[in-house]
Parts: sequence; structure tokens; C-alpha cells
Amino acid sequence: HVQLVESGGGSVQAGGSLRLTCVASGSTYGSNCMGWFRQSPGKGREGVAVIKTRGSGTYLADSVKGRFTISQDSAKNTVYLQMNNLRPEDTAMYYCAAGSVAHVEYGLAERDFDSWGQGTQVTVS
Repeated sequence: HVQLVESGGGSVQAGGSLRLTCVASGSTYGSNCMGWFRQSPGKGREGVAVIKTRGSGTYLADSVKGRFTISQDSAKNTVYLQMNNLRPEDTAMYYCAAGSVAHVEYGLAERDFDSWGQGTQVTVS
């Protein structure tokens, strides 16, 4: 399994920006993508963004398209989620995950990810 550590969460005002970082270590050979999910109290986990780590391709959920960007630094086994123009509804615990997805452009689902980080809290007021 892959070990994942997120950082970069915090509290910001609406319209502000944050950049989340996820560093992967351990055996990454079984996965071909890394994604970000988020979960608010009382709600299910929502797939936000995913990027192919072997090959190319990204996906952003409609709720964040135009505001969030996912990118990676392969040399550092690191994935970033740049979040701009944050809204109160973006408030959630954000989780990084590693898994295998055949076509990231079609989106991401929890069942395709088998390694998860501990999460980092994002609060927008």
C-alpha cells in the first residue's frame, strides 16, 4: 500500500485560496492515479479531482471546475490541489487517495482507491 500525508488545510475567508499537498511514499506500483475527496459533516464523501500518475489525464468535479486545479511533481511523488475563489460550501475534510482508474476523465469513485491519507481540514467562512 501507499502511505499518503496531506497538508495545507486551514481557515480562510470566502474568495481566498489554499494549496493542499499530498506526499506519497511506499509501494506506488499498484496505483496509476491520485485523487482528492472531501467530506462535510453529515454528507457522503465527494470526489473532487483526480490525476493520472502513470500516463496523462485529469478530472475536476463540476462543483470545483474553474476554481480548483490538480497537478503533480512526479519526482517528489507529490500531488497538489490548488483551490482558488473558495466558498463556504467548500468547507470539508479533504482526503488524498491513491488508486487505479482506467479513464480519469470520467471521474472518480471511492471504490477505485485503496490507500487514503488522514485528511486535512479546510474551513471557509
